Amino acid sequence: MRAKILLSILLLVLVFFPTFAGPYALSVATLILFFAYAGQAWNVMMGFAGQLSLGHSLYVGVGAYAAAGLYFHTGLGAWAGIWLAILLCMLLGAAIGFLAFRFGISGVYFALLTIAFAEFTRIGFDHIQWLGGPGGLFIKVEHRTGWDLVNLRGTPAMFYYVMLALCALAFIFCFLLLKSKAGYYWQAIRENEEAAQALGINTFRWKMLAVVISSAMTSVAGVFYAFYYNNLFPEQIFHISRSIEIILGPIIGGIGTLFGPILGAAVLILLSDGITEGLAALGWEFPGVKQVFYGLVLLVVVMFLPRGIWPALARRLGVGK
Repeated sequence: MRAKILLSILLLVLVFFPTFAGPYALSVATLILFFAYAGQAWNVMMGFAGQLSLGHSLYVGVGAYAAAGLYFHTGLGAWAGIWLAILLCMLLGAAIGFLAFRFGISGVYFALLTIAFAEFTRIGFDHIQWLGGPGGLFIKVEHRTGWDLVNLRGTPAMFYYVMLALCALAFIFCFLLLKSKAGYYWQAIRENEEAAQALGINTFRWKMLAVVISSAMTSVAGVFYAFYYNNLFPEQIFHISRSIEIILGPIIGGIGTLFGPILGAAVLILLSDGITEGLAALGWEFPGVKQVFYGLVLLVVVMFLPRGIWPALARRLGVGK
């Protein structure tokens, strides 16, 4: 009951946030929701099924380019391109999963495989001139004063609410997954794959399902990224640093939990932006200060809260994960 009350209060605050937030605060909140959603998508693969991916920027990038390229060349809106993005990323995820699980690649080697695919794709997109190549793909900015949900063109408040809706849907979906047969099988595989196999669980099938669902969800984050920022560069969107940003939220907030990706994204974005803005106000510039901050936060959490911030906070609040 307490968990439902706290969740309702949080949702209420988020719904009315744009009514009293300034442009900068709204952009930061949108960024938090973006990484909370992307972290939730990654959490399905790692937190639920125990398959470490360090190349989730692959799905963000492919999803972004699929929808943006379709809109740029044909005029079809984001909600048309999103289906192409999901399909392509599901196929990519299935290909990676099949290669890995069919030949027994797991652990750190699976993580390296995901990085390799992201890097190969980055190099490939550098040579696709139809999508801008290394010079980037730019989408026309239209309808910034209104709400065009079909083409995902509109005000910052519209993008905020779209991202909030995606986060809410992802939260509900992941909750249902955890309570389903798939969720119980994934947790068994995560804890001890050999024991799960001994119990008759088809680990290949259920790991493949986790990879495909995670890649499909992440592709939606890529579509949002493309239409929110209106420009795409292979070197930027496929870079491993993008993958690290996605996974840090769940790791710091709490892997395998529902609130962990949300809390972790909020902590990282608020503190890192606060430090950056504070240094800028003092006239100091330190290139790479965010990366240093991310490393320090990760170090502190691993040392003192190895399960993440949310499990410890949940115990104090008397609520579930």
